[in-house]
Amino acid sequence: MIDFIIVGNGLAGISFAEIALQNNKSIFVFDNNSQPSSRVAGGLYNPVVLKRFSEVWKAKEQIDFAFPLYHNIQSKLNVVFDFELPILRKLFSVEEQNNWFQAADKLNLAPFLDSKLVTRSYESIASPFHYGKVNFTGYLEISILIEAYQIFLNSINSFSVDTFDYNAIKFLEDGIQYKNIKAKHIIFAEGFGLHANPYFNNLPLDGTKGELLIIKAPNLKLDAVVKSSVFILPIGNDLYKVGATYDWTDKTNTPTEEGKQELVEKLSELISCDFEVIQHFAGVRPTVKDRRPLVGTHIIHPQLHVLNGLGTRGVMLAPYLANQLFQHIENNIPLEKEIDIIRCYKKNRN
Repeated sequence: MIDFIIVGNGLAGISFAEIALQNNKSIFVFDNNSQPSSRVAGGLYNPVVLKRFSEVWKAKEQIDFAFPLYHNIQSKLNVVFDFELPILRKLFSVEEQNNWFQAADKLNLAPFLDSKLVTRSYESIASPFHYGKVNFTGYLEISILIEAYQIFLNSINSFSVDTFDYNAIKFLEDGIQYKNIKAKHIIFAEGFGLHANPYFNNLPLDGTKGELLIIKAPNLKLDAVVKSSVFILPIGNDLYKVGATYDWTDKTNTPTEEGKQELVEKLSELISCDFEVIQHFAGVRPTVKDRRPLVGTHIIHPQLHVLNGLGTRGVMLAPYLANQLFQHIENNIPLEKEIDIIRCYKKNRN
């Protein structure tokens, strides 16, 4: 009998798998590549909500746990997918400058917001009110991580591309039987695919479609992420990721002309140099109406668990939440009430 079947090899599934392996647990992962949101995400990590200059929930705790885990994976797999880069928030007025200084003075935000404005100018971006610089930022090239981790899992005979069949779960006294695998627990880390899961599809997972471009702009010459109405993320060779859109109605992973035009128009307002669209991606982010993740154990079947609802901040959240769920299962440590799916069942009763 193995310890964990994990359904999903995105950020959430990989984080749980790695924590389980570090704790000498046995795993088997299913992923049929049906949910591309991790692969097509911008991969940015940023401890601050830049619209309001406020701290992300548990930002320090997330950073302190996530990056040692990612760096261990890089060393183990001999790949590089974490790229540290400053994020520069373009400021639009003296009032925004003052708001930035006030936020940077706050005890919880001082480590993350630089108290000095960045006054350097980029030739193709007009910035009369300069930039605020965010610390502890960068991006993961998530597709590199996923592909490398899948190769690793294959090497230890712990991976299948088969579509997981919920009807094949048989409940035992000490775990579950899934086809020819006996396991103590199943972790569902399926992203938006949770809607097809009969055990957890009553949870309030919404889903927000995001579209992303890769552009080539030889004259842009950015050495930092610039955040305005869109973000521009340099990835080398004059290539940049530009994102992202937010669509709450379309739940498909198909890129749209409307999404592309929205990004092109916003980018054209921000930069003055020529650019060429090289690629166009789309994926549905697993978002939740109360903006908190969905983590916990099924109320009837204690062998089944969910790790989902990471939304737009999966890079920082995934390891932190995966560790919470692991400690909850293995050591009976209560989950933080903000993330525990019990909150959803309580609301349904009221």
